[in-house]
Amino acid sequence: MKWPWQTTEQKSATSMIALSQLPNAVWGRVDAGALMRDGFAGNAVVYRCVRMIAEAAASIPLVCSDQAAASLLRAPSPEDSGRALIERLYADLQITGNAWVEAVTLMDEQVPRGLFALRPDTVRVLKDERGHVTGYGVRAGRGERVIGKEADGWSSVLHLKLYHPSDPYYGFAPLAAARKALDVHTGATSWAKALLDNAARPSGALIYGKDGGRLSDEQFDRLKSELTAEHAGAANAGRPLLLEGGLEWRPMSLTPAEMDFRETRYAAAREIALAFGVPPMLLGIPGDNTYATYKEANTAFWRLTVLPLVVKTAEALAIWLGGRFDDVEVGPNLEDVPAFAAEREALWTRVSDAAFLSVAEKREMLGLKP
Repeated sequence: MKWPWQTTEQKSATSMIALSQLPNAVWGRVDAGALMRDGFAGNAVVYRCVRMIAEAAASIPLVCSDQAAASLLRAPSPEDSGRALIERLYADLQITGNAWVEAVTLMDEQVPRGLFALRPDTVRVLKDERGHVTGYGVRAGRGERVIGKEADGWSSVLHLKLYHPSDPYYGFAPLAAARKALDVHTGATSWAKALLDNAARPSGALIYGKDGGRLSDEQFDRLKSELTAEHAGAANAGRPLLLEGGLEWRPMSLTPAEMDFRETRYAAAREIALAFGVPPMLLGIPGDNTYATYKEANTAFWRLTVLPLVVKTAEALAIWLGGRFDDVEVGPNLEDVPAFAAEREALWTRVSDAAFLSVAEKREMLGLKP
């Protein structure tokens, strides 16, 4: 391969062609579609946090005082069980901060016959000129289906949302608060993979012009295109260069600190877990662990993250279903939850040893019927 290196232009500068560069920082968006795509579907830490919270919360059964409402929650539709529906709502809350469920009734009936979850990225809140919610618009195909309120003011759509300090209509997702940590974790993973694709090192630099020579624009472009075609990419890793005409190859390398992306990824992963309320110890992420043992971390996860989410959802369902069922009370049943077994055992022991309490008072303290 012959290169026309000779040139009449003489300058003191040295001409270099670098084959590696640091990527620019790019921060992702926080809309529902981006959080679902880049977070849950594109990051293992986010996926595991959402699955842990949703599955743990859905494993706590909800007890309903009304028989018809309890049957509806147990079998909301022919396709989904009650647990599958609730698990999806919990997952939507963690990913987007919003969860939507629609109650379907038959003609000339007021009592719902089915419950169906709506995709968070397809629903928008409809408001009047005073800012009051009048209904919901659901995107379907090329159009939009509008679901308004009933004549008595009851809405067939339940909107569950997490607290948002500046938006009264939509919730704020934990993943949105950890968006930059998500980008850092994903970026570090992509950068480490790119290094592996290039033999775990930057290629280096071609230097020309020890005596002050300089490549012309045509020579520079031709050399760059040849190097891109013959030596870039994982398939060409390690291929030797054939140099002539005064070119010198200067290899480059990264320091151990620059190569150690692992700690950066661990720090970002811990921040993501912190936003979701999942102890990093439960995810196998090394680093600063607040809890001394795995058992303490698991108990804190159920008590501080899972239980408040279940209680909040149960109260919202009770208020919503109360518009169509009489005297509906919905609450979690913690009796068969293994994570609370030790606490329940301690409570039963303490109440049974209280000799000054009557049997009726003991049963009331334990949440049992008189």
